[in-house]
Amino acid sequence: MEEEIINLINIRGPLTGSEIKKFIGGDSLLLWQTCKTSSNLQVKSVGVRYLRFDRQVNGFARLSPSILREFLTYSVVGLAEKPILIEKRAEEIFSHIVQVSRSKMEIAYNLVDVVKAQFGDAWPNEQVCFILAGDIVYDMAHDVPRPERSTGRLVRGSDIDLVVILNDKVPDEFISRLDSTIYQEKYKFLKSPSVNEEIDYIVKKMERVREQVRFDTFKNMVACKILQEGKLIGGSNSFYYEVIKLLQDNGVIEKLDRLQEAAIAFRNKEEEFLVQSDAKIINREDLYFFYPAEESEEFE
Repeated sequence: MEEEIINLINIRGPLTGSEIKKFIGGDSLLLWQTCKTSSNLQVKSVGVRYLRFDRQVNGFARLSPSILREFLTYSVVGLAEKPILIEKRAEEIFSHIVQVSRSKMEIAYNLVDVVKAQFGDAWPNEQVCFILAGDIVYDMAHDVPRPERSTGRLVRGSDIDLVVILNDKVPDEFISRLDSTIYQEKYKFLKSPSVNEEIDYIVKKMERVREQVRFDTFKNMVACKILQEGKLIGGSNSFYYEVIKLLQDNGVIEKLDRLQEAAIAFRNKEEEFLVQSDAKIINREDLYFFYPAEESEEFE
């Protein structure tokens, strides 16, 4: 396999993991191992790794992108003797990823504007905030086609994670109408051929956030992490800072920082194990950490 990869790169230049897999095929783990252990090849990853929660990990903390996703989408493999070509291709890949992220962020801003416009003067300006989360805020969104969970329809890569928080004083009737409005726009965005984006969202009051900052269940931990990484894209700045202050006052930021450190250590340990082990004898439990993990409970 190593010889095949070298020959392919000699012909086509540095390639992403998914491009190599398209030409060579075979087992993904073996392909990754070959590229990582070869003295003739160099693997360069772009972007950042960030915290994700996974029920199957002791302590729940792991990093995203997963080992496989990082290799397929966010890594460039080239000849070790030609580092300049690897750097150039890596810059091109990262530029594309940033462009995809910014494009999806614009779609999120557009969604907020469309929803807000439907309420006119009834909009509670200082009592609502829209928070964008997920890989988009890290400039790590991808456009690799994948099936949307509820319909199976192929969408353009990363979903758009949106959290909408409202003051406790906002009437339930308004919140129900807001939820329904976002839901309708979600499916317009999904079905429109020119957009074709999956939007995951949750609408909740501050009283729910106050429960979640207890950080005492898996779902609450996920919700807090999403808020901590999020970016305000609509609504009140002052109300948004009330949300962030809740995280700070309850020690959530420090807890997430410690979990990030644990996730980095876990990733290093897993990569070392997978690199050194025979692909044929790695069991399902260990191989699980090679693949992406869903973190969708906050939006269910």
